[in-house]
Amino acid sequence: MANLAKLEYAALDITGKNYLTWVLDTKIRLEAWNLGDTIREESSSSSQDRAKAMIFICRHLDEGLKSEYLTVEDPITSQMKLCGDTITEEMLLEKTYSTFHANNVLLQQQYRVRGYTEYNQLISVLMVAEQNNELLMKNHNSRPTGSAPFPE
Repeated sequence: MANLAKLEYAALDITGKNYLTWVLDTKIRLEAWNLGDTIREESSSSSQDRAKAMIFICRHLDEGLKSEYLTVEDPITSQMKLCGDTITEEMLLEKTYSTFHANNVLLQQQYRVRGYTEYNQLISVLMVAEQNNELLMKNHNSRPTGSAPFPE
């Protein structure tokens, strides 16, 4: 357990495509360091061991996942809690839909039609869509429409 900071295997991708291998690698590493019990329900591990395991796991997450799942609290949720409301999944979903820009009404309607029932599902899909849009823009900026084709 000399160097928990070293990234020994691929971080969990935001799309989840490497989830199974990531879980297996994570379990193996934690077991090797006698921290395997920290990720089990009803664990009797010390808080120090749980913290070590959490630090290790956090370092093996995609940056987008870190920002989504490891923040102390979501701003929407904290604002609603300040108002004294009981927060439901439907309220979180509705608040998210209502924050779409006015130019994206069609996009908002498309996400509503998909019928997400959990806030985390919607946020994950939106984050993947944002990454895809960033990639499309990078590709477009490197070869804008109408530019000369590659020589053959």
